[in-house]
Amino acid sequence: MVLNNIEKLLEKYENGETTLKEEQVLKNYFTSDTVAPHLEIYKPMFAYFLGNQQEQFTKDVPLKTKRIFNYKWISVAAVAVLMIGFYFRTPILTSYEEYVYGTYDDPQEAYNEVVKSLAMISTQFNKGTSTVSYLNEMSKGTSTVGYLNEIENTRNIIFKPIKQ
Repeated sequence: MVLNNIEKLLEKYENGETTLKEEQVLKNYFTSDTVAPHLEIYKPMFAYFLGNQQEQFTKDVPLKTKRIFNYKWISVAAVAVLMIGFYFRTPILTSYEEYVYGTYDDPQEAYNEVVKSLAMISTQFNKGTSTVSYLNEMSKGTSTVGYLNEIENTRNIIFKPIKQ
């Protein structure tokens, strides 16, 4: 009777339908010394499960701690960049001023150069304004279309459209 019950439990175990109590019955049966000879092949499996159940992990697991970013180094780098900027400031501004203002010793020569530049800018602006003048013609056309709309409205008032 007990052997039939164990065989039924083994079949349920293989199908994954056993409860924890039924699995404990199977473990107790297969760890005992009285196991049926045709069921001896299951004995090492249940002995292994019982041995694994009693194992414990005793090694310490090192956890990585969160590294806090040190903002002091950013301030040191910012001060270094500022110091380098102040050190190299003068030559850069001098070359920039020479680029913008030129290297003219004679004020009349500088004046003539400025007059040429302004004349060139003026001619370019005049070209731009000539193309914008076409917009005036466009606005005249839109006002004409407005008059046509007024004529249409007047016609609709005089001759009331027949509603069907």
